[in-house]
Amino acid sequence: MSEASNFHIDMLVAFLVIASAVAIAVKWVRLPYSIALVIAGLIIGTSNLLPEVEMTPSLILLVCLPPLLFEASWNTDIGVLRKNWCSVWLLATVGVFISMLAVATIMHFGAGFTIGTALIFGALISATDPISVVALFRKMGLPENLTMVLEGESLLNDGTAVVLFGLVSAATMSGTEISIPTFLANFFVVTVGGTLVGLVCGFAASKLISLLDDHLLETMLTTILAYGAYLIGERLHVSSVIAVVIAGLIFGNYGKTSAMSEKTRFAVTTFWEYAAFVINSLVFLLIGLQIKPALLIEHSQLIAVGVIAILLSRMIVVYGLCPLANKITPVPRKWRHLLVWGALRGSLCMALALSLPEAFLAKEAIIVTTFGTVLFTLLIQGLTTEPLVKLLRIERNGQT
Repeated sequence: MSEASNFHIDMLVAFLVIASAVAIAVKWVRLPYSIALVIAGLIIGTSNLLPEVEMTPSLILLVCLPPLLFEASWNTDIGVLRKNWCSVWLLATVGVFISMLAVATIMHFGAGFTIGTALIFGALISATDPISVVALFRKMGLPENLTMVLEGESLLNDGTAVVLFGLVSAATMSGTEISIPTFLANFFVVTVGGTLVGLVCGFAASKLISLLDDHLLETMLTTILAYGAYLIGERLHVSSVIAVVIAGLIFGNYGKTSAMSEKTRFAVTTFWEYAAFVINSLVFLLIGLQIKPALLIEHSQLIAVGVIAILLSRMIVVYGLCPLANKITPVPRKWRHLLVWGALRGSLCMALALSLPEAFLAKEAIIVTTFGTVLFTLLIQGLTTEPLVKLLRIERNGQT
């Protein structure tokens, strides 16, 4: 076996040992597991206890994101999602558009970013990261409808943000002027195309599994479905993120109930629960390891503007759009405060920033601002969200 292979295996084992130690530690320390992993990564990174590990865009977007999206959508009750469709849809689509424009405006005038650079940053930072949000709020026992708005938005707005990022960055890199009609037409094609890919893959996999009764084979087929929907979306140049989410929703609400035996459902659910736990652990550790405190201090003013931009834009989105959904899916006022403060960012934002080409002059500024903003949301917002729930007196494990 080569030295490189040994290095990667050693690092993987080390990461799993650290994640296990953190998981055991948080049993006694009142700290969210995901946040504790980021802190552990920061300590390890600054102490140089492990060799430097690079978070590459392909590692997050191609390896980690599909199974995490699939696991979250597989466990999403489409009936509850349907009850909250209006608020989820508004926040995950219109909200991301508004957030991108608001963030871009603040970064242009407050940080001196060019309009193109500001729009790129606005697009990549506007999606609440499902890895962060779902991992945190699933353990908090919040009301079902509030939890669905948080999880549903975090699942669906990734697709919107990735599509916007791709369209805006392509226009900026090529130096072409953004045409609103062309932009909207491309956005429509990519999102609808991803939805269709997800529908076809989800229903096809459900039909295939109905012909089988082998829990190991059926578990393997769900893995193929998660990555297959993503790869097909990539090959067809439509939203691969939306494709995975829709495939997971269809399979989790149709294939799981109509085509699987009870034994198989238990086996598949256990597998995906474990897979999500391991991948989440590795991702949050990686986030902590990527942060360079000295670099963040050097660019603290730029990061401060970025933090202000995401907070103000989030307020505009939530306080502006939620009242519009009230007649269909009511979102109480105190829930809106939590929707604002609980909008964490994570690995997707970092992966998109890292995916910018080296020739792009503002890449370093975007990466530093993104990393600093992500760290703020995870540590400051993440650690104070549960106290905010208590302050707002939001009932847990039931409806308010």
